[in-house]
Amino acid sequence: MSGEVILVVEDDESIGSGLERVLTSQGYAVRRLTTGRPAPAAAGEDVGLVLLDLGLPDIDGIDVCRRLRAARGDLAILIVTARDHELDVVAGLDAGADDYLVKPFRLSELLARVRAHLRRAAAAEPAERDAPLRAGELVVDRAARRAWRAGEELALRPKEFDLLTLLVCEGGRAVTRERIMREVWDTEWIGSTKTLDTHVLALRNKLGPDAIATLRGVGYRFEVP
Repeated sequence: MSGEVILVVEDDESIGSGLERVLTSQGYAVRRLTTGRPAPAAAGEDVGLVLLDLGLPDIDGIDVCRRLRAARGDLAILIVTARDHELDVVAGLDAGADDYLVKPFRLSELLARVRAHLRRAAAAEPAERDAPLRAGELVVDRAARRAWRAGEELALRPKEFDLLTLLVCEGGRAVTRERIMREVWDTEWIGSTKTLDTHVLALRNKLGPDAIATLRGVGYRFEVP
């Protein structure tokens, strides 16, 4: 069946074998690579999730991420790396990753994210029945997964689109961080919210700084024009 395999791209033998052992014990089928160049070819339709290190010996993981996203638009990509600078997070998400986890990490956090990404992939349904959302000059076509502002199409990463859709659906109303993590990332969040904050910043850069209001201690609100 489609999407049942987890592809682990990790050159460190102790980490790679540890991930394979843990994931296998949880019932997942695992495919391992120690270099990045073969990853796009290895990410066939049977692969539902890629755990991708950035510090690979043959090619930078950011380039691997771009190639994976170009090869499979529906593929879930979780970067697992020691690079913890915010610019690295932004670069990874810009390259097409859905999520970013910094080493060292808690095993419970990794497994929660793995379950969430695979669950969302398994539950995905066609959205042809969903009418486009409109808010001033913004149009969000859920069926086509495309969005336009003042007639110009926005370049949105997969999770940016999901986040924008949720906020626009609730335009003018507060959306809690907990709800965002549950509905966009399909998980009760464990650990840092840096991924969410980075996605909000990216949307503000594309929509305007006042498009999304921060509600301290609560979450965010899309400001209806």
